[in-house]
Amino acid sequence: MSEPSPIELFATEGAIFMAARRDLAGCRVGMFGVPYDGTTSFRPGTRFGPAAIREVSSGLETYDPQLDLDLEDLAFADLGAVDIPFGAPEPVVAAVRLATEAVLASGLRPLMLGGEHSISSGAVAAVASRHPELVMVQLDAHADLRDSWLGTRHSHACAMRRCLEVLPSGVLRQIAIRSGTREEFSELRRTGRLVGNAGGHAGGCGLAPELLQADLTAALQPLRGLPLYLTVDLDWFDPAVMAGTGTPEPGGFLWGHFAALVEELRHHNLVAADVVELAPTLDPSGCSSVLAAKVTRSLLLLLGREGPGGCQ
Repeated sequence: MSEPSPIELFATEGAIFMAARRDLAGCRVGMFGVPYDGTTSFRPGTRFGPAAIREVSSGLETYDPQLDLDLEDLAFADLGAVDIPFGAPEPVVAAVRLATEAVLASGLRPLMLGGEHSISSGAVAAVASRHPELVMVQLDAHADLRDSWLGTRHSHACAMRRCLEVLPSGVLRQIAIRSGTREEFSELRRTGRLVGNAGGHAGGCGLAPELLQADLTAALQPLRGLPLYLTVDLDWFDPAVMAGTGTPEPGGFLWGHFAALVEELRHHNLVAADVVELAPTLDPSGCSSVLAAKVTRSLLLLLGREGPGGCQ
């Protein structure tokens, strides 16, 4: 049976990300949204995240001065929203995997907009099937290593546990996690996955970006050249700049800290990414949505550029 065309799997009503096209011909990156928040454990609303990111994107410039790249020079497609079932997470994860496989089959690098974090394992499974050496980097306030939460193994609190199950390399770097159970932090430290000393010098927005840069370089440099999947849970940022997320956690990070990661990612083979957990209605100012859109712009440019992370 032939793989389905991405056009058959997505709904294209509504806004489109700035400078994007619907036509796949000649594109390098395919972005899509997954408007799902069925396992939200505190405050719902991430189902509205993908649409909000698109709607505010036109308020940004297409040019990124840090990367010295412009979306106007990148051929990328905004495919719309995955057609997902309502209710339990398992069929949603399966739909995300199918959609990601279709994007990859079209020769595009996938960028997924959530929605809650439970959706990531579907995309990771699809990318890992194409890139068996795939490694992961996680930006998140929370460890997300529970085996189950509130009666489901596909809760957003279990996102990294499920990703590890479909990641053949088992290589995951979790950047400055600051919230989790005693058992999760014991695992983080025992396995060496934790980058930055939570509660210590890597404890959030009080950390100078250049210090986080040193941690990132030391931890991620051995992964250079390997295919890399980046998952960005927006609650990694401090609630002062990211109020629009369902499980805010004080002690987070600012834009300069994300820019430090971008500097390291210049040297990596970024093959796929996601941006999840924006709940735009929780921030009436709209600033959280703008921050999410700016993160999305950086990732689009990293995925689509020529060079160490350029398309294959």
